[in-house]
Amino acid sequence: MTQRRILVTAALPYANGHIHIGHLVEYIQTDIWVRFQKLRGHDCRYFCADDTHGTAIMLRARKENRSEVHLIADMQQAHMRDFARFDVLFDNYGSTNSEQNREVCHEVWAAIRKAGLVHEKEIEQLFDPEVGTFLADRFVKGTCPNPECNAPDQYGDSCDKCGHTHSPSELINPKSTLSGATPVVKQALHLFVRIEDLHEFLADWTQSGEHLQPEIANYLKGHFLGKELRDWDVSRPAPYFGFEIPDAPGNYWYVWFDAPIGYIGSTSEWCQANGEDLDKWWKNPETEIHHFIGKDITYFHTLFWPAMLKTAGFSLPTKVHVHGFLTVDGEKMSKSKGTFISAATFADHLDPSGFRYFVASKLSSKVDDLDLNLKEFKAKVDSDLVGKVVNIASRSA
Repeated sequence: MTQRRILVTAALPYANGHIHIGHLVEYIQTDIWVRFQKLRGHDCRYFCADDTHGTAIMLRARKENRSEVHLIADMQQAHMRDFARFDVLFDNYGSTNSEQNREVCHEVWAAIRKAGLVHEKEIEQLFDPEVGTFLADRFVKGTCPNPECNAPDQYGDSCDKCGHTHSPSELINPKSTLSGATPVVKQALHLFVRIEDLHEFLADWTQSGEHLQPEIANYLKGHFLGKELRDWDVSRPAPYFGFEIPDAPGNYWYVWFDAPIGYIGSTSEWCQANGEDLDKWWKNPETEIHHFIGKDITYFHTLFWPAMLKTAGFSLPTKVHVHGFLTVDGEKMSKSKGTFISAATFADHLDPSGFRYFVASKLSSKVDDLDLNLKEFKAKVDSDLVGKVVNIASRSA
């Protein structure tokens, strides 16, 4: 058997909150896939990192009266403890705030600039008059501006119901999630990337049948590729916690620019620590690249991300594996209903290996949601693990 070189990533958890069991589904299933490839003798590496930039981090640090750097360092340690308790083993767990990630961001940005894909324009941006800051996409909620949808309670970047993408200022009846105030509109200079210039490439790549599940390819074709692709807003004005754009002082890369680059940044950290060549992993066609992500971030990983990689001369993903959400007893996790369970709380009261087994038993290539029915969970652990595995062990003793 020919040994394959395989680079695997899981989506980066945001440094503004703790890991919950919904997050763990992805990391555990990916961990199992990686272990399988390693057992087969392949050179398979598993990379991840904390997603550390954005307005949310800045505001939380202010609230807690400490620096953003201190906040994200503490959160990274908490995340790593949670992963360790559930036996999720990364080859490297980095940070998007690392110098390695900054270097790759500069490289990608220079390539996008050189390709003539960047343009600047003044846009209307929502500003919270009570908090005194511009509002990032996820700090605004309102009614979806798509006339065929108009779903209420949607964020400022996309609609969970219909998949429509928009700017926060396009929302109907927007409200700040920070204060509940009605935002005011201010003018701000933003930098955009013309993704439409790569439309033909993206259509070919997404519809080839090689890189995406059929339902994901069809979703992209039906919702985005049948029309002109919107320019991608990649900057945010100060105040903002992130990397300042080198040729646009006072402006910072939007978190969805430097977050996926964090996959490369984390690989770079590992390469520097282990005497490996980064280009062997990210610019060599013999290396397979597999991304495991939730369905809510499909748009960024299947359109923006391949466009960035293509322009900057990095290898394209071999496969983007998209999964559904975790529900608890058939419903979305809810703090008010007591079904929002953190990784630490679960591990404090139940054996994490039982959850790993349950998640493994639900492994699938489909995008369907996975339901944690608590009665089924107990029955499966009692029947399969205790009733069979432990019973066999006791008979062999």
